[in-house]
Amino acid sequence: MTVPHSTSQLRVRYAETDQMGVVYYANYLIWFEVARTDLLRAAGWNYREMEEAGFSLPVIQAHCEYRQSARYDDVLDIHTTGTLMSPVRVRFAYQVIRAADGARLAEGYTEHATLDTTGRPRRLPARARQMFERAGRTDE
Repeated sequence: MTVPHSTSQLRVRYAETDQMGVVYYANYLIWFEVARTDLLRAAGWNYREMEEAGFSLPVIQAHCEYRQSARYDDVLDIHTTGTLMSPVRVRFAYQVIRAADGARLAEGYTEHATLDTTGRPRRLPARARQMFERAGRTDE
């Protein structure tokens, strides 16, 4: 069964590391956001359009397991998949892979509620639901 997916590539910047040259743990969550934004954009739906249509996708849960350290100047591939959990909830899963050797450095997920401009739960717009349905996965 396929789900929406994308791969984002980035190079670890010096500012993202500690004094030992190891990536600070919170940066992985920032990279998850970059990768999620890339997935949505590749599917034809970006945050600006979503917000203009009166929707937001706040994170309601985040999880990351760290397996190996990323270091300054590593090139990383972040593989992202999206799953529709319910009409008002979406989950994105991430794998952070070092491009040079294919090592899996971290993996995790974020879960998002769909809210309207007043902060109340709202069904994903048809356009977004169809993105997941076209990919063959829906748990409605």
